[in-house]
Amino acid sequence: MNETLNGRTVLIIGGSKFLGEAIARRLAAAGAQVVIGARDLEHAERVVGSLPDGRALRLDITDEATIAEAATTLTAVDHIVITASAHHNVPVAQLEKDGVLAAFDAKVVGPLLVAKHFGALLPSTGSITLFAGIAAWSPGAPYSVMGVSNGAVSFLASHLAHELAPVRVNAISPGIVDSGSWDGLGAEGKRRFLEGVAASNLAGRAGASDDIVDAALWLLGAGFVTGETIHVEGGARLA
Repeated sequence: MNETLNGRTVLIIGGSKFLGEAIARRLAAAGAQVVIGARDLEHAERVVGSLPDGRALRLDITDEATIAEAATTLTAVDHIVITASAHHNVPVAQLEKDGVLAAFDAKVVGPLLVAKHFGALLPSTGSITLFAGIAAWSPGAPYSVMGVSNGAVSFLASHLAHELAPVRVNAISPGIVDSGSWDGLGAEGKRRFLEGVAASNLAGRAGASDDIVDAALWLLGAGFVTGETIHVEGGARLA
């Protein structure tokens, strides 16, 4: 890592659960001051309560007013990580406009508004890390909305990298990761699902939260990387 995170302030939007929470905990361990911005403020406060020097604030990625208020509240921030998402995984024949718009709000419109309000606060060494997903490169029903919105994230990273330079903007595209989001399948259902994932990629295993966290922390310190999408999916899009 080219830049230390010790003493840096990192805002994680959507950091109150799953991958966002895992990133928050690793950042805190690296000495960063972690600020979790989430729609569910109570949940975010529970997470930061166990972090040294952690802070929570209400930030709804689909509500510009909360983004603007957060930018006013945080007078300084070094890096921003956005993990928020809103799924609308239904066949095209069953699409609902509100669901489609919510997906793009979380992945594209919201991050654009974050750039609008926070761009001037970030130092020249700062960065924004977005999250795409494997669905963008592996078309399949009923994931058209997820695929297109995640694909747009990759273009968003390159365009924002150009407009906000020298602030760096990158995206991470995870594959299927055992981050806790599949626990609702039950122990046996989750085991079978992850075995199927392992059989369908080149790495021969499902992802772990640490795989994604490692990539996120590397990007925060990778001062010569910008406008890129980093694929962390075990070669699933090539299988």
